[in-house]
Amino acid sequence: MRPRSLVAACAAASVLLSCSDRSQSADPTAPDLESEVHAAAAAPGGGTRPVLMMDACDAESFNTAIGPGTCARPHGLLFDKFIRLLGEHHSVGAWRFAPATINAKVGQTLLAVNRGGEVHTFTEVQAFGGGIVPELNALAGTPVPAPECLALQGGDFVPPGGSYTEEVDQPGTRLYECCLHPWMRAAVTTR
Repeated sequence: MRPRSLVAACAAASVLLSCSDRSQSADPTAPDLESEVHAAAAAPGGGTRPVLMMDACDAESFNTAIGPGTCARPHGLLFDKFIRLLGEHHSVGAWRFAPATINAKVGQTLLAVNRGGEVHTFTEVQAFGGGIVPELNALAGTPVPAPECLALQGGDFVPPGGSYTEEVDQPGTRLYECCLHPWMRAAVTTR
C-alpha cells in the first residue's frame, strides 16, 4: 500500500501542472516534432541539439493514483511498480532524457521534446538535486531540492507532445534536470 503523503504530494503536483500553460499540448494538426528533431540533428551545421524527454507511465493507474490528466499515454508501467522501482533503485529507467550527454556549440539551440505521457521540465541547475515533489525526492535519494526547481514558472512545464527551446550562449558545462522526476538528468558540454 502506498503512503497517503506520496499520493497527496503527487496530487498537489498534478493540480499545479494542470494549471500551467498547456498550449503546447500534442495536437494532431501540429507539426510532427519527432521528424523536426531528426531533421534538426541531421541539418548541416547542426543548429539544433535535440533532447527527448521520455517516460512510460500507464494512464489508467497513474490517473487513478494521482488524478485525472497525470498521464496521457495508454499502457505502460503501472503506478505501484513505478513507486516500487523508484524506492529500490532511486530512478526508473524509462523516465529519462535522451541523450543524457550532449555536445553543443555556442549559438546552437537545445530543443527538448516531451515524448512521454507526463508533464516534465528541462530545467538548468547549478547542481543536481531534488525536485518539487518531496516524496519522489526521498524515493530518488535526492531529499534537497535544486533551488532552480523551487522557482519554476508556468511556461517551464512541458506537456506531452510539447517542446522547450533554449539557446546555448556560452562555453562550459550546463546541467539540466526534470523538477518533477529529478533522476531525469542531462549534461550539455559547450565549446
